[in-house]
Amino acid sequence: MNWSCSVWTSPVQRRHGGIDPALANLGICVSTCFKIFSKKILESECVIEMVESKMVTEEVEVIHLWSSPRSLSTSLMYSFAQRDDTEVLDEPLYANYLQVTGEQRPYREELLSKLESDGNKVIQEIIFAPGEKTYRFCKHIASQRLPGLTSDLMKRGKHCILIRNPLDVLTSYDKVSPPSFGVLGYCSLVSIYNELCDQGKTPPVIDSDLLREDPEATLRGLCGDLGIPFQTAMLNENAMGEACGDRRTVVEDALLAFFGVVNVEWEPGPKPFDGMWAPYWYKNTHKSTGFELPKKYPSPFPSSLYNLLEQSLPLYNLLRCYVKGSSNGVQPELPVSTNEKLLVWVGDQIMPRESAKVSVFDSIVQGGDGVWEGLRIYNGKIFKLEEHLDRLFDSAKALAFSNVPTREQVKEAIFKTLIRNEMFNDAHIRLTLTRGKKVTSGMSPSFNQYGCTLIVLAEWKPPVYDNEKGIVLVTATTRRNSPNLIQYNALMSDRYFILQNLDSKIHHNNLLNNILAKIEGNNAHADDAIMLDKDGYVSETNATNIFLVKNGRVATPYSDYCLPGVTRATVVDLAVNENLVMVERRISLSEFHTADEVFTTGTMGELSPVLKVDGRTVGDGMVGPVTRRLQNAYTKLSSESGVPIPGYIHN
Repeated sequence: MNWSCSVWTSPVQRRHGGIDPALANLGICVSTCFKIFSKKILESECVIEMVESKMVTEEVEVIHLWSSPRSLSTSLMYSFAQRDDTEVLDEPLYANYLQVTGEQRPYREELLSKLESDGNKVIQEIIFAPGEKTYRFCKHIASQRLPGLTSDLMKRGKHCILIRNPLDVLTSYDKVSPPSFGVLGYCSLVSIYNELCDQGKTPPVIDSDLLREDPEATLRGLCGDLGIPFQTAMLNENAMGEACGDRRTVVEDALLAFFGVVNVEWEPGPKPFDGMWAPYWYKNTHKSTGFELPKKYPSPFPSSLYNLLEQSLPLYNLLRCYVKGSSNGVQPELPVSTNEKLLVWVGDQIMPRESAKVSVFDSIVQGGDGVWEGLRIYNGKIFKLEEHLDRLFDSAKALAFSNVPTREQVKEAIFKTLIRNEMFNDAHIRLTLTRGKKVTSGMSPSFNQYGCTLIVLAEWKPPVYDNEKGIVLVTATTRRNSPNLIQYNALMSDRYFILQNLDSKIHHNNLLNNILAKIEGNNAHADDAIMLDKDGYVSETNATNIFLVKNGRVATPYSDYCLPGVTRATVVDLAVNENLVMVERRISLSEFHTADEVFTTGTMGELSPVLKVDGRTVGDGMVGPVTRRLQNAYTKLSSESGVPIPGYIHN
């Protein structure tokens, strides 16, 4: 049985300045072509004889493209057909699919009467048949890969996957025929990807949007991943226009065709290797000559397809993570590489890192409306868990959260997350409680009718500062907000009234005040920035509480203008236990400039020595004895105390 495939001759780039690059590289211009015209005629008989005598016995390297329908797969097939070393097959398993599934199509009977419907026979006698070309490109719709087909289909040849956002696929498909989840094939694509990975043949995944935006880079990357040479002939004329000059004339095209060279673009209209279904599905493709950009504004999305979109989009996003060159595929280097495959608690379940997301209607997105805590794990125990939970629930109450999970529910979520990640030491938890999802966008808590959203983000995270070498601080111009603002009456100077600000004692997620200070620290190449209160006294840093040591006495600012940290309270107690003089008072910036020792405290960084403040060396520029003493005491306490993680067995 015949099966149409590409027999196009080798295409090259257009001429530049009257000379085709392929000919120019050989030192031959158009005028030279006429000089050897007669020689070509003499040689043509010999060439024809050689072609006729060549037997179709060579094994062909098969390239399988798997995609959903309406994903630019036909255009990609046309691109590969431009190559001089490749023939193409258009959905060779289509007849088998219709025969086995009973799916109805307008051309079903004609297709089944003319094409082989035995899938295994197609695989052995057509897909893997010998041929004259080096490669055979097989365009497959993923849903046509059915059970019962020989395993050779997946084991032999090279494979690649083409994906497209189901939002666009559904809109396009619906214009021709009502779509279904099975026909879309996203589930089949994921299955194919996983099966190939299990065989150690991870297939390259390309996105049709990137193929349209940058055909050359995408095709070069695909060829590289497939281990085949890239040919510029795969690109359409429009993509090469500026670099290659004007189009060739009809005479020039005829001359180049005589020498075995054809135009680089594919012509609009049907192709000899199109399947018989082309008139139904390829109308737009036949109007194009390459990978054309979509219209600026898309078509409206039919609400009747909403459920299919919800079902398909997670599968598309899963595959999209493996696309090279996309925002999802190219990830920055993580500070700790083992955090790449985290499991995160969101709402009421644990999910993989890339799936761990909250709704755009969540209060944390709508207005930074949430509270949080940082926890550390040492030797199978959560340090100061109860104290952190006290502050979490106090903050939620201060912000009038409703439908708050119970203390035991929060603990259970924490323990389950740690156990699932096998995190029993050297880990940090970012525990967040938002007001929850809203029924519509807006500020009012009356829109929150779903209850709070709990997030347990556990990471492998060492202390964020170098606690051996020390850190550097600068003072920010951004002031720490105070709980109250005294406003004097301009008309009656002896009277005033008090305005309530957001109290720093509430551990809330709206951290813009701190972030602005951190930006100043980053710009000054410092580790963090000191923040002053409204009167110019030191409050804390953008991320930690701060202490100084002068003449053996330890001091820290009042917590009126700062968050009273759990680590801060722990260090205050340790200082007393170490028989050090410990005081809380208002401290000016100059006192930190002239201190013998300075250090910061926080769950993320533990106890960090400060060696410079605003360019001034603290003490002798080394970690001070009191700081080191308190560091040792803190390390001992954190390693010995805490709430045990259920099921942890100390080695």
